[in-house]
Amino acid sequence: MLIDLGPLRRNRDFRALYVGQFVSLVGSMITYVAIPYQVFELTHSSLAVGLLGSVQLVPLLLAALFGGATADALDRRRLLLGSELLLAVCSAALAFNAWLPRPAVWVPFVAAGAMAALNGFHRPALEATTPRLVTREEIPAVATLTSLRGNIGMIAGPALGGACIAAFGMPVAYVVDVATFLVAMAAVSTIRAMPAPAGARSPGLAAVAEGLRYAGSRAELVGTYAVDLVAMTFAMPMALFPAMAVPWGGARAAGWLYSAMPIGSLAVSIVSGRAGRVRRHGAAVVVAAGLWGVAIIALGYAQSLAAAVTLLALAGAADMVSAIYRMTIWNQTIPDALRGRLAGVEMISYSTGPLLGNARAGWLASVVSPRFSIVSGGWLCVAGVLLCIPLLPGFWRYRAGETALSEDPAAEPPPEAPAPAGDSA
Repeated sequence: MLIDLGPLRRNRDFRALYVGQFVSLVGSMITYVAIPYQVFELTHSSLAVGLLGSVQLVPLLLAALFGGATADALDRRRLLLGSELLLAVCSAALAFNAWLPRPAVWVPFVAAGAMAALNGFHRPALEATTPRLVTREEIPAVATLTSLRGNIGMIAGPALGGACIAAFGMPVAYVVDVATFLVAMAAVSTIRAMPAPAGARSPGLAAVAEGLRYAGSRAELVGTYAVDLVAMTFAMPMALFPAMAVPWGGARAAGWLYSAMPIGSLAVSIVSGRAGRVRRHGAAVVVAAGLWGVAIIALGYAQSLAAAVTLLALAGAADMVSAIYRMTIWNQTIPDALRGRLAGVEMISYSTGPLLGNARAGWLASVVSPRFSIVSGGWLCVAGVLLCIPLLPGFWRYRAGETALSEDPAAEPPPEAPAPAGDSA
């Protein structure tokens, strides 16, 4: 069954937000390729590229927690607009630096850290806004549509970024990103206001702590965070893409490598209409994460760009299956008053892994070899994901619909319903 487009047809505000964020994502993915490629050009070091993740990690951790609390306490539309304006300023600074006769290598690092912090406010606001624009019954279809948007953007953006850098140079790539932020801001300005839910807490440590307690009390949520963190920390190879691209064609090859995983993800999204029939969401996440690790192991032995792209596409397909069920668990079980804070926790879980993983991959490639870095990471991923089964039995056994959605964040979560052996989370 093909993807359900009903939410886009029925909801004007969701449609406007969807289109604007798609345009912005394409531009952001151009910058996503341009920053590490520029750092590699300036330093000729995979370790330096991997360190970009380390620079982004602390700002992301701090901002995502407080960004989520802010999204629960303020008008989410205004928070989106403010975040996008400041992100556009960062891209403009990157363009200015790239135009200099001798670009400063510290500027991409500072900009990457600032953009990570700003995304810590933008992403929770976006994820908390989306469910309020559709009905509860449309949430599984919205999860797939959101994944589809992400996959197309992550295919088109890196491919355009590689071609743009090769044809017009680094500054133009950053300028395109600035323009896409302006389009996104225009789209967000057309949707209705998104005031905080009634009785919302003021942003602060108490609000952050409440969100963390709630996340930690729910076995199905903890499982989504843990499995994805293990998979991405051990088996994220992106820091090695600029170096891998050198013998295969430089910037254009790098664009293909960055686009490859989203190609596989897109293929899964298009045929995901039957995803709602799977009830064992936990097991689906675990199995998909394990297959991701297997594909990364094979990537370590790729001898050509075509082989590398194919294996990365298979990895992306597996990650997309995991993402669909993680997003469905999040959106169907989290009360609206906590959506911003839990979106911040989610952002930390799915962003920390790739950042740590890229740092690990770049460091290990610099002291041993790129192949060893990739293959060993894949094996560690498979082992870690399998270990999650006995360590997180509540997640492994989780079935869709076991946890009722409560609108009272202060209420104790319902006890986990017993599930038959072999159930998934």
